[in-house]
Amino acid sequence: MKRQGKIIAKLLVSTGVLVSSVGYASANEVKSQETSSTSLHKVLRLNLIDQPGQLAPAMAEDEAMFSVMHTMFDGLVRLGPDGKVQPSIAQKIDVSDDRKTYTFHLREAKWSNGDPVTANDFEYAWKRVLDPETDSTYSYLLYSIKNAEQANTGKLKLDEVGVKAIDAKTLRVELEQPTPYFTEVTAKPIFYPVNKKVDEKNPGWFREAATHVGNGPFKLVSADKEKITVVKNDLYWDKAAVKLDKLEFDVIQDENTQLYMFDNYKSDWAGAPFGSLPVEALPALNYKEILQTKPIAGVYWYKFNTEQAPFTNAKIRKAFAYAMNRQAIDDVLLDGVQIPATGALPPTMNLKKDGYFKDNDQETAKKLLAEGIKELGMTKLPPITLSYNKSEHHRLIAETIQKQWKQTLGVDVTLNDEEWKVFLEDIKNGKYQIARTGWHADYNDPSNYLELFKEKDGSSNDTGWENKKYQELLNQSVTEKDSEKRKQLLAQAEAILMEEMPVAPVYFYTRHWVQDEKLKDVVMDHQGVVDYKWASKE
Repeated sequence: MKRQGKIIAKLLVSTGVLVSSVGYASANEVKSQETSSTSLHKVLRLNLIDQPGQLAPAMAEDEAMFSVMHTMFDGLVRLGPDGKVQPSIAQKIDVSDDRKTYTFHLREAKWSNGDPVTANDFEYAWKRVLDPETDSTYSYLLYSIKNAEQANTGKLKLDEVGVKAIDAKTLRVELEQPTPYFTEVTAKPIFYPVNKKVDEKNPGWFREAATHVGNGPFKLVSADKEKITVVKNDLYWDKAAVKLDKLEFDVIQDENTQLYMFDNYKSDWAGAPFGSLPVEALPALNYKEILQTKPIAGVYWYKFNTEQAPFTNAKIRKAFAYAMNRQAIDDVLLDGVQIPATGALPPTMNLKKDGYFKDNDQETAKKLLAEGIKELGMTKLPPITLSYNKSEHHRLIAETIQKQWKQTLGVDVTLNDEEWKVFLEDIKNGKYQIARTGWHADYNDPSNYLELFKEKDGSSNDTGWENKKYQELLNQSVTEKDSEKRKQLLAQAEAILMEEMPVAPVYFYTRHWVQDEKLKDVVMDHQGVVDYKWASKE
């Protein structure tokens, strides 16, 4: 499959986004580049849409920088090419019978400066993340560790956190309660080690390539506001698995330019997670079968205020959910590249492949609405308002669903767009009937979604809904040791959530990009973060 240069170029010209700052290579020049350069198959050329932040694991805040951190650092475990957790710096993991104590046994590994990687480096790094002065955005991911949250909020000392280096090669971690997904979450950059000796001597080590120290498959050799370059780390414990010699991240702050560079063989990748592809280019890229699409653990949904009539009634909530035509929304507004949602859990973790209800089920929706209105003792619905934060994207979806509800249910719905801060405040205070919301999972486990609705007073549950049986199932899933039985418990919980419908799923998020046809074995996780450890250009 070859890049569709002429088609993409024509598309960009027709939409007025052809960028003259990027030189257009002729066909002969492109052919010359491909045949005369014997080293390009060992070099991966990438583009960042934003200038890089601080190149330290605790400071990474988005998918792009998480991906960059994967090149320079390695954790206790790593997600392999098959998407499953595999041992990395930890060659063995012991778990106590009560599943609250994890003991990680480290292999012989080195930092890029030759220092040994030790359990002390992990303890030091995790406590550094939890230090209130660090102000790490993702410190909450460590809260499953005993006393971690209290230490992060200044209520306890860092020495009281349940992570301890028993010796140079043994790390013991105590949890607040059994956490089935704990091993997987330690693959995230926030759990990466920091060279304690280097950090204590030079706290700003990560600001300069000359002083930067990592333990990953690649090491940093240069970094500024315009470019990051990493090369294969010959001291990496698993260097035999690393096929590429160099990764170059150029800062190109325009998505059209990024695609144009890819189109002209000046880069090997365009789109997620380092930027976005131009929306107007997606149909052509998809038609020519060069668009790469992958589901991630994210959902776009509408929540109901279940403490305010008429949405105190589950049948009415379900009527509004069933009356949505998600496929039409995806085809017309989302370029057919998102996934219509008929369940609460995204494809990366779903427990019921076919969902819990039929999309655009107009007859059932009408029937449920009539029954719900009767149960409430009403003759018709009160005025209904759908709220969303100001955004062209949210507006178009809201207007489409507004028309669908009118057509199927005969209901007039008023749209209310608000500034982000006002919107959040109104949601928090229950000043809404239906509201747009979404969720991106921090870890690829159903509990990350289902726990949102466990308690009506929970920080992430603004629907006012809770269910005793639902709570019991989630509590049982925490202590269930058998993974299949645990899945069954979580599936039962999701079924209750979809039967009660405090939220109506609209679509599941996907990530889109284009890549060199020769590029193989790139790992993309549930968040859309990529790992090039095993990548090669054949």
